[in-house]
Amino acid sequence: MSSTSRASSRLKLISKHIDSSKPFLELNTPFSTERTGHLEDEHGNRIKREKLKEAKKSIQEIKKTTPEQPKNMSKQAAHPALLIPGPIEFDDAVLTSMSHYSESHVGAPFVNTFSEVLQNLRKLFQTTDPASQPFVISGSGTLGWDQVAANLVEPGDEVLVLHTGYFADSFADCFETYGVKATQLKAPIGDRPQLDEVEKALKEKSYKILTVTHVDTSTGVLSEIKALSELVHRVSPETLVVVDGVCSVGSEEIRFDDWKLDVVLTASQKGIGCPAGLSIIMASGRAIERFKARKTRPTSYFGSWKNWLPIMQNYEAKKPSYFATPSPQLIHALDTALKQILSRPIDDYFAAHKAASQKVKKAVADLGLKQLASKPENQATGMTAIYLPEGITPPDVLPSMLKKGVIFAGGLHKEIATKYIRFGHMGVSVTDTSRPDITKAIDSLKESLTEAGYKA
Repeated sequence: MSSTSRASSRLKLISKHIDSSKPFLELNTPFSTERTGHLEDEHGNRIKREKLKEAKKSIQEIKKTTPEQPKNMSKQAAHPALLIPGPIEFDDAVLTSMSHYSESHVGAPFVNTFSEVLQNLRKLFQTTDPASQPFVISGSGTLGWDQVAANLVEPGDEVLVLHTGYFADSFADCFETYGVKATQLKAPIGDRPQLDEVEKALKEKSYKILTVTHVDTSTGVLSEIKALSELVHRVSPETLVVVDGVCSVGSEEIRFDDWKLDVVLTASQKGIGCPAGLSIIMASGRAIERFKARKTRPTSYFGSWKNWLPIMQNYEAKKPSYFATPSPQLIHALDTALKQILSRPIDDYFAAHKAASQKVKKAVADLGLKQLASKPENQATGMTAIYLPEGITPPDVLPSMLKKGVIFAGGLHKEIATKYIRFGHMGVSVTDTSRPDITKAIDSLKESLTEAGYKA
């Protein structure tokens, strides 16, 4: 047995008898006055009173050399810290909610929970307009694209897709699948379309929808939503403003009412901090009216708001309703995640993400590395896309980081996939101060680059 193990064993034994938070010799038993004459060691031998002072000293010395454990130590199985742009690390309480016993999806207990989820989504998106409507449907973030394309435009309609990376291409492809004409306004890699370019495009043609990816996970580019929405409402007021917020909701500030947004779509597994499997949308009253005024039936059955709108309205009003079976366990997990986020002022939650982002970006700069998003105003809060040094590729770094207990993502943008890696910093990894995830990730990146031959 090592000296550390012997010390720990000794501490455990003596601590059974002595409560060090109380005056010395006050034993942790109702019969302390009768039993202060002796204690027993691990061999059953008596420890005399005069030896107790020495024992107390030993405890204090051992405590000085024993690493302090986090206050909220995770009960999850040991695993590498997942620091990709989603899924992210999950809090124990959220995962415990996933173990909820089976229950009826139209029973009062579950309906009440679903109602709370919908109400709390209003708080997260910062909308108090009763005409707006949250949707939570089993599926991924991609289902949000389908809902927009199937419900808010009709075959032959024109939409403008602002391009900041891979996901604009995919959203445009989704529109084309539904017979909608998608025009992309592209920016160079690491940048975003400028407002004057958007204004020019809106004046050249009438678009039913403008879409923007708030944070494109392929590039780490952040789009400026408030000014963009103001521009659309000024230049083309009939155009709906649709935000792909899959990688931004929960880590980037979004003010749905104040910014006059029409749709923000997201998924459960990123900034919200809930396991994957839920497509989440907030739609404005204007978007709902656009849907109701369409001339043709929605071009999706499962994603049709004709089917889902009354279900969501009923659930929020705590009325049992049915179209397709939701996942009660995922809804319970989402309920827990939202309550954790809203347990503090929402601005404090965003501030914690900004502080972590600044720490990461400073570390990247200190290493002499560059971000894909070179302009500070283009840099996302919840993730960072990092160019690797010349001659080093993701396979030279990522396996080494995995051995150190950290998982980053490789490049996603097809034009530069071999040149960069992606670091996600969202949710409990940045809001739970007892977790070492971010510091560990920065250290692991630095060490792995050194092992790959890079000298900062």
